[in-house]
Amino acid sequence: MTSDHLSAAVALAVANVQSGGGPFGAIVVTANGRVFEGTNLVTAENDPTAHAEVVAIRRACTALGTFDLTGATIYASCEPCPMCVAASLWARVDSVIYAADRHDAERAGFDDARFFDHFDGVRPAISITAAAVPDKLAPFTAWGAKSDRIDY
Repeated sequence: MTSDHLSAAVALAVANVQSGGGPFGAIVVTANGRVFEGTNLVTAENDPTAHAEVVAIRRACTALGTFDLTGATIYASCEPCPMCVAASLWARVDSVIYAADRHDAERAGFDDARFFDHFDGVRPAISITAAAVPDKLAPFTAWGAKSDRIDY
C-alpha cells in the first residue's frame, strides 16, 4: 500500500507541473484510510506556504473538521522541507514517507539547503523515511522540460 500511495503522490506532482504548478505532490492517509491530496500551489496562489504537504493537511483537516490528524501518514513526492515537517507535527501526523530527496530537488533547481542547514542536528519527533518508487524523479523531469515554468 505504501508504494501505491507514494506513486500516487508522484503522479500528482507530475500532473501539477503539467497544469502550471510546482513538481510536488502529497497525500494524507488518515488512520481510518481516508485519502486527501495536495499539490504545490506556491505560484498559483502566490503563497510561499502552499507546499503540497501543507495543502494536503489543510484539505484533510477542513474535510474532517479537526486539526488533529493523529494516526495519519503523509506520502510525499519529495522529502519534506522543515516548514512541512513542522506542519506535520502541528497536525499530529504520525509519519511521513517520501520518494525523491532534498538532493534530487536541488539538482532540479530547488535549493532548500539553507533551510535544512538551519535545523541541522534537530531530530523531529516524527518518523520521516524514504521509500523507493521507480518514478521518483518524474516530477523533476517534467519540471525541467517545461519551458513556461515559473521558477521559485
